Parts: sequence; structure tokens; C-alpha cells
Amino acid sequence: MSRINQPDPSSPPPCPHVRGARDDCSNQIKLTNVSLVRLKKGKKRFEIACYKNKVLEWRSGIETDLDEVLQIPNVFLNVSKGQTAPSADLAKAFGKDKPLNDIILEILNKGELQVGEKERSAQLDRVHNEVISIVASKLVDPRTKRVYTTGMIEKALDMLSSQAHQQQGDKKNSEAGSGAGTPATGDDAEAKPRTKEHNWTGVVTTKSAKSQALEAMKALIAHQPIPVTRARMRLRITCSTNVLKQAVKAPKGADTEGEQKASGTVKDKILSYVEQVETQDVMGSEWEVVGFVEPGAFKGLSDFVGNETKGQGRVEVLDMAVTHED
Repeated sequence: MSRINQPDPSSPPPCPHVRGARDDCSNQIKLTNVSLVRLKKGKKRFEIACYKNKVLEWRSGIETDLDEVLQIPNVFLNVSKGQTAPSADLAKAFGKDKPLNDIILEILNKGELQVGEKERSAQLDRVHNEVISIVASKLVDPRTKRVYTTGMIEKALDMLSSQAHQQQGDKKNSEAGSGAGTPATGDDAEAKPRTKEHNWTGVVTTKSAKSQALEAMKALIAHQPIPVTRARMRLRITCSTNVLKQAVKAPKGADTEGEQKASGTVKDKILSYVEQVETQDVMGSEWEVVGFVEPGAFKGLSDFVGNETKGQGRVEVLDMAVTHED
């Protein structure tokens, strides 16, 4: 059975017909130290009462005992008011024959976790610090190739966030003054093509730190509040020597006659992806080069080696992000 909080000794005695979770024969269940999970379905909002921190452990697979997650195995319309969900509402929203336990699991797995203000603030701080740490490890000064401190990255992102919010405010004021909702037509529509901008408005708790760090890096690179570029990858490329001198064919349609013309050798093409060669050597029947490659070029290089050498070449990542620190 799931654990149920004991009533406060100073509160009125509970209804004699129901165990301690219910109070004053009012069919209300009072719970404390609770985290809520809410799911809107069938035009109604349903809630379950869980122990703090246990929901995330359940969703990550750390906790597998449902009794350790739920404060009480029931579904509510409003936990804070102790209003349990009528069977008719559950049947209408989830299906007549769906067992209560399955309904609880659906809410637990798909619902939105509600947390208190202090917990929300702490969670936001954790995600914020993780995003800053990831960004600081992936970006460098393009001139020195040295990393920035987390404080400098944080200030740069704060600057972008302030600018983005300012632009949003200016846009709203402009739309209010000129008549919002009026679509651009004619020359105006052509003069203002829609382009995707990498704007940064700050960290949120609804997205992973990794995905937000990627958004932050794109915004910093696009707007350059401080000079930044992605740290280069350090790769080892190996290839059979018997394919190095093979000519690489240009794509069809590369010239006016539609003929394929040679555009260098396989070796030339591989080296064109490498921004800086660290070592280059031939060992027996294999050629090997170790060097630095921009992250954006990695996929093209990997695809080329895989396709052009027909399995006689490979690309290994030695370092995902090469940086220099003072």
C-alpha cells in the first residue's frame, strides 16, 4: 500500500469512518509536502499527489516502485482542495474500461510536474549553470583559440537576452501604433523576407540544458557580442594508400557541358577539410593525418571518406572541442 501522511495532531479528529487521510467526513484528502503532476484531458484537468523528487526519479528509471512515488493512489480534480475525481469524469476522459492504476500511470508519465517557487528557482539555477558551463567549453576566441570564463559567457548571453526582450517590446509597441495584425502586401512583403534569427531570451526549465546550450552558441556566433567561434575538433583520418591518388569527380552539372571533371585527388579533398594539420604519415599501406577541423565540416568529411573510399578509410574523433586555457 502507498504511504499516507499522518494528520496534524493539532487538527480536528478525522472522520471515524475513514482512515487518517480524510477529514471531517467531507470526502476531502489533505496532503502535505506534495509535488503535483497535472494532465489536461477531455476538457478537465486531473492531478495526482506525489512525493517530492520522486517523479523525476520515476521518469528516469531510478525509482521503479510506484508506492514510493505516490502519496496516495488516487486521481484528483484539485489536490490542494482535496477534491477527488469522480468516476464518471475519469471514464469520460480516459475510457470507461481503463483501470485506475493505468490512469495514474498515464498522468504520471505524460503530465506536467508542478513545483514550488523555491524548487523552480533552484531548478532554473541548475539548468542555467549547466548551460553556461557547456557553452564555455565549446566556444573560443577565434584569434587566440582560448576559452572564455563562464562569467564572460554569462554576461554575453545576458546582453543578448536584454536585446531580444527590448526588440520584442519595440515590436509590440510598433504593432500597437500601426495596427497589429495587418499583413504586409506588395513591395512591403517582398522587402521584408522572413529569416530565421538566432535570438536568445534566457534559460527555461522545460528544455534540456544541452539543447539550450546549442541555441545559446548559435545566438552568440550569429550576433557576436564578444568574438566567438566553435572550438575545433581534433580528428584522425586514415585511408588506404591505393585510393589516395584517385581522382574525385565533380558533381553532375558542375560545368556547362554537363560533363564530370576531376576536382583533385581523394587526398586533396580530405586535406581541404582539415584546417590545420598536426601530423601526417604513411605506415605500411595506410596514410594517416591528424588535424583540426571545424565542427560544421565534420559531417561532410565523414560522409566523403565513407563514400569515396568504399570502406578503406575512417574518421576518428580524438577531441570534441580543442581549447587553450590560460
